[in-house]
Amino acid sequence: MDERPQTAAQQDDHDLVRRAQSGDEDAFASLVQRYQTKVWRVARQRVPSDEDAQDLAQEAFLRVFRNLERFDFKYPFTTWLYRIVTNLAIDHLRKRRPSQSIHGVDDQEPDLDLEDHKGERPSDLMEANETADEIRAVLETLAPHFQSVLMLRELEGMACNDIADIVGATHVTVRWRLHRGRKLFQEAWERRDRRGDRPSDADAMDDAAAEAP
Repeated sequence: MDERPQTAAQQDDHDLVRRAQSGDEDAFASLVQRYQTKVWRVARQRVPSDEDAQDLAQEAFLRVFRNLERFDFKYPFTTWLYRIVTNLAIDHLRKRRPSQSIHGVDDQEPDLDLEDHKGERPSDLMEANETADEIRAVLETLAPHFQSVLMLRELEGMACNDIADIVGATHVTVRWRLHRGRKLFQEAWERRDRRGDRPSDADAMDDAAAEAP
């Protein structure tokens, strides 16, 4: 991946990381204080309870602390941090929902038209005053790899290049997951409207099975 220019905030983060690597506990505490709310939010959008999100956020910072010496200064600290918490959340979802695989179609990069789907997206629905809980309930019916990119893009507003760094995929794969994930979200949302409630677990498993190779 090409190295992108650093912002002042990214440079400040790197300075704190260097100080923490040298044993400065206050520097690491500053990083935690700066990003603990954001990390909790990223985790909370993936897991079903505040307590789970808090546990994942704490584990993410613990892993950062243990692996500070391995940090690659070519990248923003936030990219590394959000990737850690996202991976932890995916692992958490795997344990809760072992019947859904996050592999299969993701191991390939299909040659598809990656124009954005024109149906209702999570961000569009939020602008229409739909509640975040309703949107999260529909997103939770999707396979974890679709959840990740949709939440980071639609709810956090991150760029595709940054999402690719966080989830460990190529830019093309992220665009494909967004394209397909938005379509699945739209279908699930429409089912919810027809039934007057959130999509069932059976529907979610049908979607996941349809995505299997």
